[in-house]
Amino acid sequence: MTNELSRERRCALLAEAQRAELMELADACLADGAQVRLLVGPEVGCVTAQVREPVLAQRFLLGDVLACRAEVEFAGHRGWAMRLGDDRAAVLAAAVLDAEAQSGRPLAADVDLLCERVASRRELRESREWAELAPTVVEFEELT
Repeated sequence: MTNELSRERRCALLAEAQRAELMELADACLADGAQVRLLVGPEVGCVTAQVREPVLAQRFLLGDVLACRAEVEFAGHRGWAMRLGDDRAAVLAAAVLDAEAQSGRPLAADVDLLCERVASRRELRESREWAELAPTVVEFEELT
């Protein structure tokens, strides 16, 4: 991503990242011996999923989903993460990566690159889904 990611966007993309890529990059961040302090969690619980229906753009509650969250202090900066499911190690890794990016430490650019890859995969997945749906679209003509 050429421009700086907002923290909200970074956390959302880290929540979608694959476990292996989170763990590998977090291990690299921790390799220099910077201190990590666990502030919250990792805690597993349920959160309410809210969606917006596409026609009227009204929000409604879809239901509860299992999620895991954690917060760390790493190299003097707080990192936070929440991911669907109960993978405690992945959520801790994501929190470390958030702190790495917040601090501007040496691997902060690698965190942004990981987020860029996740965003690209999301865009590709969504474009494929729309391509599959396109033949089912019904277009109406307006009579005047």
